[in-house]
Amino acid sequence: MENQEYPAPRRGLADGARIAARTLVHLVLGTLALIAIATVVSVLGPTLALDIATPAMAAWWTVFTAVAVQGVPFLLLGTLVSAAIGAFVPERVFTKILPRNPALAVPVAGAAGVVLPGCECASVPVARSLMRRGVTPAAALAFLLSAPAINPVVLVATSIAFPGQPMMVVARLAASLATAVVMGWLWVRFGHDAWFRTPPNRAAASGSTGSSTASTGSTGSRWDGFRAGLQHDFLHAGGFLVLGAAAAATFNIVVPRSVLDVFTGSTWLSVLLLAVLAVVLCVCSEADAFVAASLTGFSPTARLAFMVVGPMVDLKLIALQAGTFGKAFAARFSSVTWVVALLSSSLIGWWLL
Repeated sequence: MENQEYPAPRRGLADGARIAARTLVHLVLGTLALIAIATVVSVLGPTLALDIATPAMAAWWTVFTAVAVQGVPFLLLGTLVSAAIGAFVPERVFTKILPRNPALAVPVAGAAGVVLPGCECASVPVARSLMRRGVTPAAALAFLLSAPAINPVVLVATSIAFPGQPMMVVARLAASLATAVVMGWLWVRFGHDAWFRTPPNRAAASGSTGSSTASTGSTGSRWDGFRAGLQHDFLHAGGFLVLGAAAAATFNIVVPRSVLDVFTGSTWLSVLLLAVLAVVLCVCSEADAFVAASLTGFSPTARLAFMVVGPMVDLKLIALQAGTFGKAFAARFSSVTWVVALLSSSLIGWWLL
């Protein structure tokens, strides 16, 4: 038999080591190139804009590059953590740590977002997979909402985007966790599996059907999954970061101050406007704090609403939910989540900010 001198486990470790080395080299080179490009653009951009256009263009470029350059490192770190968890953390971990009582499982699953972060782009398929492996839908949905919103990368990014404002970090954590838990409890009370396009199969709790890649896959396949997840999440979320930075810069420069005064003069109107803007911009949660910080004309509570609503309800998430769970679920869940997130951020912002 071929390759008898190299047992399968050893070959798997060797393959995993090679894939890890290639991934690390590509990641380091790509990051260095990105930093170099961003540095050159951020230095030369305003100067070129002044030469070829107007001071308004220079101001737009300054805001755009500031948001993008600040957000990229946290976006990279967030996608690294998310890809690693998706590839290496077995999903059976959740079924072991969550209480059997759905009402008790919801806050535990919501709090798990602090230690088991995930990108919002991956949160929908992760929640679906958890349901298939025995996790109650209420707990899986609470984790779906909390993981992209309260993980350490997001909280650290928020603290850097709002220097000297620790209560903004506390308010974001409290409002996001409260929204996730309330939505989980609302599902316990009012939710129905019939609202899913295909009701979740919770008979596979023992793991007898379809073990996860993290628990049964070879070392090489796990590293392949990590690399693919990292590449997809970073490129996908990076595109939305660029769009969000451009939209924030355009909003700051193009919208007349008289129009902004109509909204900024009213606390409730400003909160509503940024809550709607969060749905439209689709900024990744690892970088949305920098976009929110750039919206200096709005109140702290309005900017908090932007950061709470965005990771839970935006256009790409609604599309993902509709494709995974069905349009009936997405319409109900997204609309109620938006209302709960808006109320939670308004109340906590009024209390803490």
